[in-house]
Amino acid sequence: MSQEIQQTQTTCPYCGVGCGVDARQLNGQLLPVSGTQTHPANFGRLCVKGSNLHDTLDHDGRLLTPTMAGKPTSWNQALNLIADKIQQVLNSHGPEAIGFYGSGQLLTEDYYVANKLMKGFIGSANMDTNSRLCMASAVAGYKRAFGSDTVPGCYEDLEQTDLLLLVGSNTAWAHPIIFQRISQAKKNNPAMKVVVIDPRRTATCDIADLHLALKPGSDGFLFNALLAYLANHNALDQAFIEQHTEGFDAALTEAQQQCSDLEAVAQQCDLPLADLETCFEWFANSPTAVTAYSMGINQSATGTDKANAIINVHLASGKIGKPGSCPFSITGQPNAMGGREVGGLANQLAAHMDFAAADRERIKRFWQSPGVAEKPGLKAIDLFKAAEKGDIKFLWIMSTNPVVSMPDADLIKRALKKVELVVVSDCMADTDTAAFAHVLLPAASWGEKNGTVTNSERRISRQRGFLPSPGDAKPDWWMLTQVAQRLGFEQQFNYQKPYDVFIEHARLSAFENNGSRDFDLSGLAEMTEAEFEALAPIQWPINHQYPQGRARFYDDGHFYTPTGKARFVSNTPALPQKASDNALSGLTLNMNTGRIRDHWHTMTRTGKASVLAQHISEPFVDIHPTDAANAGIKDKQLVVVRSELNEILVRAQLTDAQKSGEVFVPMHWTARYSKQARMGSLINSDHDPVSGQPELKITDVSLSPARVDWQGFILSKADLFLLNDDSQRQDFECEYWTTGKTQSGYFYNVAGTGTGITLLNEIKQRLTAQAADQHSPDNQPSHNGQYQWICLDDNNQGHHRWACVCNHQLLALMFIHATHQPLTLNRGWLIEQFNNPELDRDTRLALLTGKPPGQKEDPGAIVCSCFQVGERAIQKAIAAGADSAAALGEKLLCGTNCGSCIPELTAMIKSYTPAQADELATELSES
Repeated sequence: MSQEIQQTQTTCPYCGVGCGVDARQLNGQLLPVSGTQTHPANFGRLCVKGSNLHDTLDHDGRLLTPTMAGKPTSWNQALNLIADKIQQVLNSHGPEAIGFYGSGQLLTEDYYVANKLMKGFIGSANMDTNSRLCMASAVAGYKRAFGSDTVPGCYEDLEQTDLLLLVGSNTAWAHPIIFQRISQAKKNNPAMKVVVIDPRRTATCDIADLHLALKPGSDGFLFNALLAYLANHNALDQAFIEQHTEGFDAALTEAQQQCSDLEAVAQQCDLPLADLETCFEWFANSPTAVTAYSMGINQSATGTDKANAIINVHLASGKIGKPGSCPFSITGQPNAMGGREVGGLANQLAAHMDFAAADRERIKRFWQSPGVAEKPGLKAIDLFKAAEKGDIKFLWIMSTNPVVSMPDADLIKRALKKVELVVVSDCMADTDTAAFAHVLLPAASWGEKNGTVTNSERRISRQRGFLPSPGDAKPDWWMLTQVAQRLGFEQQFNYQKPYDVFIEHARLSAFENNGSRDFDLSGLAEMTEAEFEALAPIQWPINHQYPQGRARFYDDGHFYTPTGKARFVSNTPALPQKASDNALSGLTLNMNTGRIRDHWHTMTRTGKASVLAQHISEPFVDIHPTDAANAGIKDKQLVVVRSELNEILVRAQLTDAQKSGEVFVPMHWTARYSKQARMGSLINSDHDPVSGQPELKITDVSLSPARVDWQGFILSKADLFLLNDDSQRQDFECEYWTTGKTQSGYFYNVAGTGTGITLLNEIKQRLTAQAADQHSPDNQPSHNGQYQWICLDDNNQGHHRWACVCNHQLLALMFIHATHQPLTLNRGWLIEQFNNPELDRDTRLALLTGKPPGQKEDPGAIVCSCFQVGERAIQKAIAAGADSAAALGEKLLCGTNCGSCIPELTAMIKSYTPAQADELATELSES
C-alpha cells in the first residue's frame, strides 16, 4: 500500500500569536501536527496546546445536527425560524431588540458577514464579541492616541529591542511562542534587559532582569511617573514631540502633579523605590524600548487610561516607529484582530470605520444596504444587562461561552432566560451556554473551517480546512448568509465560498480610502481564488505603497488623527476602591484571574486532549502561605472562595510567588468540567467607561476551608456523566467534583460530606444499568458478561477502594479516603491498566494497592506535557547534577519540544534544597 502524506498549512486556533501549523495525513489517517517552518510568527515552534491539536479533533461531544427546543431538526426549519423571529422582532420592537454576540474564534469571513447583516441590514449595532473581554481597552487607547486602531510594531521588535517591558502578561504561559522568541533573543544579546511588571511572580519572570510586583491596578501611577521622570531627566525626544504630536504639555502637567514624587509612587505601587528607579533609568537610557502589554492592563476599569499612559511614554521618548521600539498590545484570541478589521465590536463599523456620517454613507453605498446603524450598539456587559431587563428579544451567540467567561456570570444565565429566542452556534453540544439555547446550530470547527485570521502583529494567515465537517455542521458565514437571504437580501449576501467574502472585505477596505485609513487590503482585492487559496502570511496594509505588507507604522511620523499628529492623552491614575469592611466576613483578599499553561479559555477544545489535563488537573487558588495560615488553610486543601456575588470551591495551592493580600484563580473550568469553579460568577460588572472592558483582575474575596469528610478520585473507561438513556447530563451527588480526559478514559476528583459509600453505590448503579441495557459508548468494547466488583473497605477509617472488571478488562476504579489520610498511589500506572486487553491475577491483586507489582515508580506531577516527564524524574536528574534546563532536556527531553515547561524546570533547579538532594542521592545509590 502506498504511503502518501497529505500536508495542509493552516493556523493555530488558540492565542493571538497566530502560529502556522502543518496538519498531515497518511492515507487519510491524521498524524501529529507540527509547526510550519516558514511561518513568520513561529518558524516551526508550537506550544504544548498547539502541539496537541490533533488530539482535539475527535467527534466526542460534537453538535452534529440543528436542534430546536432540544430536539433534532433540519437546517431549513431552524433557519426559517431564526429569520421569522428576526423579522417579527423588527416589526414589533425595532432593530435595537436584536443582538449578536461573537467570538475571536470566528474567522474573519464569519465576522464580516455577521457584522454586515447586523449593522447594515438589520440596522442595529448590537453586535459585540468576547474580544470585548480581551483587547477593547487596547483598541480604545490606540484610537485616542493614533486616531486609528493600529498596532504599530511587529514581533521582530520584541527581539531587536534593548529594553522590553512585559506588563500584565504571563507571556510564558499565555503566549508561549512569543516568550520563546524573546528568550532566544536575550540569549543572543545578553545586554538586552527584560522587566516584568506583574503582581505575581509567574513563569515569565524566569527571564526577567527585574520583576516589579506592583499593587494590582497601580500601573497608571507607574507609567505617569515614568513620563514625569523622562521630563525631569532630559530624556524627552523634543523634536519628535514638536513635529509629530499634540497635547504633550497637558499630559506632562497632569503626570507631574500626580506622580513626580517617586517615593510616594513607589508606596502607591507597593514597590521598592530602588527597583522603580532602576526601571525608569533603563527606559530613559535605552536607545530602543518595547512595552508589550496584555490582559493585566486591558482587563481593568481604567484599562484605556493605562494603555494611554504607556503610549504617552513612547511618544515622549520617540520610541515608536523604528525597529525595537513601540507600545505593543498582545491580543489574547486567535482572531481578535480580524474581528476588529471588520467592525466586530459594537462601537465600530467595518474596515476601521466609525459611525461618522461620511463613514456610514460610504459603507451604505458599498453594501447597497437599506441603511447602516446610526450609533454604536450595546457593548457586551450592557448587551446582557439589556437582555436581563427584557429589552433584547433575539440573541445569537456564536462560538463562545459567556455563561462562563463573562463577569457576573449568573446574570448571564438570568438574561438568557429572559430572551424570547436564543440561538447558539457552536461546535460542541454540552457547553454552559448551549444549555440556554432555544436553537442550537452545529458549527464547523478548526480543521474543517476555511478562511483567514489576523494575529497580534497585523499578520493575515490562512486557516485551511483539511477534514470534512461531521454530521450537518456548517461554517458560521454560511448560516448567517442563509438567514440574510431569508430576510430578503439574496443579492447582497450571495456568497458561495469564503473567497467571495474575503474579496468583498478587501474591496471595502480599499473603497474611497486613498491612504486616509490605516486598514487597506487593496493589494489583495483582485486576487483570484487560486491566489487566495495559496495566500502566504502577510501583514497589512497591503496596497500599492506596501505590496508585500508593512512591518511597522509611524516610521514616517504620520498618524490618522485630523491633524496627522499623535495625541498625548492626559489621565489621572487611581487605585481600585476596596469594598466595605463589612461586605465579606473574615480576611479579605484581592482575586486576580487568568490562564494556565495547558488550557485555553473554557476548555471546549483543550479539555478533549488528555495530555493537556495532566499538568494542572483541578481548578485552584494560589495563596501566600501567610494568608493561608491566617485563614486556617493548608496546602492542597479544598477551600471556598467567596465574593459578594457567589462562591466557588477549588483546591488551595500555597506559594510565595503569590503576594500576600492577593490570590489567583484560573478562568478555564466550566460546569462541564467542575461542579462549582466558574470564577466569572464571583466578579461584578465594573468596567472601563471608555472601552467597556470589564475589570477581571480586581475582586474582593474571602477564603475559608471547605467542610468535607472524605475525598478521592475515580478513573473510568466511560464518561460517567453521560450514561443516562436520554443522554442528558447527570452529575455526581457530592459537594465537589472535577473531571477531565485520560489516555484511556476519564478521571474525576471528588470530595464530600457524610460517607463516600453513597457516591460509590451511585456509580455502581450507573454502570450496572449500562450493563443491563447492553449499551456502551463508542470508546467501549461490547460487554455481555456481568460486571465484577473487587472491593476493599475499612468503614472505621472511611477508606474504600473499588474496582470494576468485565471480561478481564478494567472499567472503573474508585478510591475514597478520609481527608486526613492522603493517598500515595501511582495514578499513571492505574490509567495504563484500562488499555490492558486482559488483566492477569497479579495485576488484579495490585489494583487496589494503587501500585504496580514490582518497583515501578510514580512519576509524580507531570511537568513536561510533551514528553510526559514527571517531577520525580526531574528531581533525580537534578540530584545527579543537571543544573540547567538544557541539561535536563539532554537527559530527559523535557523542555526540548514546545519549551513551555522551561520556566518550571528552571524554578525546580533554583528551589532544590540540600535535604531533597540527600534524599534522592540515597535513593539513587540504593537503586
